[in-house]
Amino acid sequence: MSPEQVVLPYSTWPSPISTSGVARSGLRLGFPTTLGEEVWWTEDRPTEGGRTTIVHRGADGTHRELLATPWSARTRVHEYGGRSYAVVPGEGVVFTNFSDQRIYLLAPGAEPRPITPEPDLRAGLRYAEMTVHDGLIWCVQERHHPGGRVSRSIVSIPLHGEAEPRERVGGSDFYASLTISPDGEHLAFVCWNHPRMPWNGTELRVARLSDGSSWTVKGGSAESVLAPQWRDERHLYLISDWSGWWNLYQVEIHGTASQALYPVEEEFAGPLWQLGALPYAVLADGSLAVLHGQGDLRLGVFDPGSGVLSDLDVPYDGWDPVLSTDGHSLVAIGYGPALPRSIVRVDTMTGQVEELRRDVDVLPDTAYLPRPQAVEIEGRFGRPVHAFVYPPSNPRTRGEGAPPYVVFVHGGPTGHSTSALDLEKAFFTSRGIGVLDLNYGGSTGYGRAYRERLRRQWGVVDVEDSIAAAEWLAGEGLADPERIAIRGGSAGGWTVMAACCASGAFAGGVSYYGVSSLLPFNETTHDFESRYVEWLVGPADPALYGSREPLGRVAGVTCPMLLLQGLSDPVVPPAQSQAFADALAERGVPCTYLTFEGEAHGFRRAETRSAALATELAFYQQIFRA
Repeated sequence: MSPEQVVLPYSTWPSPISTSGVARSGLRLGFPTTLGEEVWWTEDRPTEGGRTTIVHRGADGTHRELLATPWSARTRVHEYGGRSYAVVPGEGVVFTNFSDQRIYLLAPGAEPRPITPEPDLRAGLRYAEMTVHDGLIWCVQERHHPGGRVSRSIVSIPLHGEAEPRERVGGSDFYASLTISPDGEHLAFVCWNHPRMPWNGTELRVARLSDGSSWTVKGGSAESVLAPQWRDERHLYLISDWSGWWNLYQVEIHGTASQALYPVEEEFAGPLWQLGALPYAVLADGSLAVLHGQGDLRLGVFDPGSGVLSDLDVPYDGWDPVLSTDGHSLVAIGYGPALPRSIVRVDTMTGQVEELRRDVDVLPDTAYLPRPQAVEIEGRFGRPVHAFVYPPSNPRTRGEGAPPYVVFVHGGPTGHSTSALDLEKAFFTSRGIGVLDLNYGGSTGYGRAYRERLRRQWGVVDVEDSIAAAEWLAGEGLADPERIAIRGGSAGGWTVMAACCASGAFAGGVSYYGVSSLLPFNETTHDFESRYVEWLVGPADPALYGSREPLGRVAGVTCPMLLLQGLSDPVVPPAQSQAFADALAERGVPCTYLTFEGEAHGFRRAETRSAALATELAFYQQIFRA
C-alpha cells in the first residue's frame, strides 16, 4: 500500500474518470469488413445522439467517415438490429438507414440513393445482414403489417434499376446467416419459429436457387445451429450445440456425413441477439480462424486436415464474434481488462496485430482501472456460478474496513458479461465501490446445460445466484454485508427488482428499463421476444406470473430503489418501470424514477448516459451513507 494514499470514505474517492468522460467514450465499434488493404466498420457516436456511421480505412491508412449527419446506418430488424451495411467492391456501400429503414447505395462522391421502395407504413420494411452477389443484394426482410403482425423472409434486390424486392425464401418466423455457395447455385441459411429463440432450436437449411426448393441439413427444436459457411460447393461448416456446447462441425449439403471437427467443452459462438455475427472465418489456405473458450473467447487457427487448433499469441484476452476475412487478411474486434475494444488486423501466420481503431481514444492512468478476477461461487444446491470481481482501485486513496460492492446483472437474460475494459465499472471502482459482474445460471459462455438452468426458472435461479453472490462477497470478507447493492438493465432490471422483493441482502437496487410485470410485457413487447417468457417462466398463467414477477411480489421490497427508463423503448415499454415505481410509492418505499425522452432500449446519447451515471452514483453514496 502506497504511503502517499489518503484515507477517505468509500464511494467518495476523487477520480479522473468523470460521468461525461464515460458517457462520451465508447464508440461501440461493430461489424468490420476487410478487402485487401481496405477495412470498413460501424461506429455508434454517443456525442451525436447515438447515430451510427460507417468508417473506411484506406490502403494508405487514412480514415474517412462515409456517412454524415443525419444519415445513420442502423437496422431495426428484431429491434436489436445487427449488421446494417455491405461493401460493394468498386461501387461503394449499401446500408439500412435508421429513420426510414430503407436500403441506400452510397457511391463514392455521391449522396445516398434509395434502392428499396418507400413502404406504406413508415419504417414498415426493414432489412439486415446484407450480402451482394452478381448484382443482387441478398438480405433478411422484416415486414410490419397494419395491426401489428410481423413477418420475415429472405429477399433479393437489384443493386441497380427499379424493382421490388423478390422473396426467395419464406414460411419461417425468423431468418439469419444467409450465405451463397461459391458456384452461386445454393443459398444456406438458419431459420426458426416461435416460441423458440435461436439458442433453443434452429435449423440449417439449403435452398436451390434455380427452382426454390429447400431442405433441412441440420438442427431442430432442441439443437441450436448457427453461422453456416461454405467449405466448397458441396460442404458447409457450421456451429452446433448438439453435444451441449457450441462446437464446430462440417456437413454435406444434403445432411449426410456430419462431422464434429473439434469436440470440446468450450463455446465457439455466442447467442444470436444481433444478425450478422460471424464467430469464425474461412481462410484462403483452408484453415479457419476461430473463437473459442469459456466466458471470454480466445482467437486461434484451426486446421481441419490435422484437427489441430493453435491459439495466437496476441495481447487481447477476448474477442467479439464478428470476424471478417477476404481469405488472406483477418480483421476482428479484440479487448482486454486494460485494453478498450479495438478494430485490429491480425496476421494469422505470425500473430502480429495492427490496431486500426480504439473504442476509447484516451484512457485514464491504468492504476485507476480495476483488474477482474474470474471466480466460481457456490450457489444453491452446490451449483457453480460464474462471475468477475473488480475490487476498488485508486492509486491515491484507500478506505478503512470492507468496501461497499454492487452486483452487476447483465441483460438478456440469455447473454453474458466478459472481462472487457468498461469505464463505467472503473467509474465506480475508482471511487471506492467494488463491482461483482455476475454470469448467473442461464448465461451463455458455459455450455447449454448452464444456460438451460433458467428454463422455467426466470425470477428464481437468477435471483438465487444474485443473493449467493452477495453472501459470497460478505463471507469472503470482500464487502461490507450492510453495503451491497444490485443493478442491471432490461432482463437484468427484472432480476434486480425480483431480488429486492425476495431478500434483504441488498442495501438498494438500480434497474435500467427492467421488466416488472409479465402479462403486459407479453402483450406489448416486440415480436422477436413475444414468446420468450414461455420458455423463461411458462405459458401465460396469471397465478404463476403473479407469483414470479416483481410487481406481484413488491410487498417484499424494503430497500431504496432507483429506476431509469427511456420513454421510446419498444422492447420494455415505460409502463413496466412506472407500475413498479407506483407500487413502491404506495408502500412508502423510497424510490426515484427517472425517465429520458427519445431514449429506447439501451441509452445511446451522451447526455443521457452522463445524467444516469451521476444519479446512480448519488444513489449509492446515499444508501452507503458516504
